[in-house]
Amino acid sequence: MAKDLDELLDEVETKFCRLDPLRLGLSERPTSCGGGGSGGGGTHSGDRTRAQAKENLRSTETCKKEDDLDSLINEIFEEPNFDNKSFQKLKSRSSSNTSVRASIQGLGKSCSPVYLSGSTIPCGIGTNTSQRACDQLRCVACDFRIVSYNDYMWDKSCDYLFFRNNMPEFHKLKAKLIQKKGARAYACQCSWRTVEELTDLQADHQLRWVCGKH
Repeated sequence: MAKDLDELLDEVETKFCRLDPLRLGLSERPTSCGGGGSGGGGTHSGDRTRAQAKENLRSTETCKKEDDLDSLINEIFEEPNFDNKSFQKLKSRSSSNTSVRASIQGLGKSCSPVYLSGSTIPCGIGTNTSQRACDQLRCVACDFRIVSYNDYMWDKSCDYLFFRNNMPEFHKLKAKLIQKKGARAYACQCSWRTVEELTDLQADHQLRWVCGKH
């Protein structure tokens, strides 16, 4: 930083502290007077004019030099902070855009094939390479969203009327739920299943469940 500042000061001195001979020469030229007077009065007037021009030029150059020097020094000290803030902002914006893009892409996918599973298998978008249990199942027969309960199984006494009258209230359904580690209990208003292993939904021809992701 010190080296950069020294180089900058040398540059400023070269550009702004040395007066431009052409501009000085123009300023020293006597102004034209209407009558083109003669004698000593004209000479004194010219001297005063040149002196005033020099003073004005020095004042202008000094102000310009100080302003430009302050501006450049501020730029040196502020630029690193600005770059860091800009980088953080761009990084945050990029991260945000990536998250939004991932969410949009996720919304545009559905499970294929559709899997049911026990509680040890994670839920998500199921594919041939990513075997996950669908958590957005819907029944096309009763038009109910399928509920599922990890580490539970349905009691053997469950029947159609039980689910017809109690879906989807858990505090009512739990009367027929039995705890079983690793199992997952699924149900809609017209069908129910207890699943422990990864199962392709197409293998169960009685279920009319589909992936509800869009």
